[in-house]
Amino acid sequence: MELKFFKKSIPTLIFLAIFSAISIPVFYNLLKVDKKLKIYNPADVNPRLVDKSLKHITKDHTVADFELINQNGEFITNNNYKNKIYVADFFFTRCQNICIMMAFNMHELQEFYKNDDDIMFLSHSVTPTIDSVSVLKEYAINKGVIDGKWNVTTGHKKLIYELARKSYFAVIEDGDGGENDFIHTEQFVLIDKERRIRGYYDGTEKEEMEKLKNDIALLKEEYTTN
Repeated sequence: MELKFFKKSIPTLIFLAIFSAISIPVFYNLLKVDKKLKIYNPADVNPRLVDKSLKHITKDHTVADFELINQNGEFITNNNYKNKIYVADFFFTRCQNICIMMAFNMHELQEFYKNDDDIMFLSHSVTPTIDSVSVLKEYAINKGVIDGKWNVTTGHKKLIYELARKSYFAVIEDGDGGENDFIHTEQFVLIDKERRIRGYYDGTEKEEMEKLKNDIALLKEEYTTN
């Protein structure tokens, strides 16, 4: 009786084994999809941060091409960040309020990822006419910037402001980079290897930096599993 029952159970056991072998990986992958970071497009961001010409865009937004000059007088373009995950922010060297904590937190991130070639950092001066290469060099030395890891940049004001408003969606203020135009934001923006926005973080808050680290880990996992 027990032998007959066992024989009848064999097909069921085989079916359950096959079903488990198929369904468990599928279920696991579904869970992993839920952990993927959001990809931000203009339509996903606070409308006050988005230029009116871009508000309707719901997919395929990427950071525009750029050409800036870093603390060593070198031209820095999007090609320097090709196939890199990077954190971007906007600052000015004479800032005595939020920029101090932002620079501290960016330095801490740089140290944390010092040996990780996948991760880079990019700071844009919002007062580029004041923040010359020599000024940026002194600033970089004082802040412990590692050349090749963290670029502290100046450049054409209109380009920098356009990046802030049309690529990174980092500021609410209107303007086009004119003489009296000024932006000031505490946002750190996480950019993936396809130049897509994957997260926003308050660069003055320690807790936000822990969230950023966790999100970078998720993003790196996304690339290793694809």
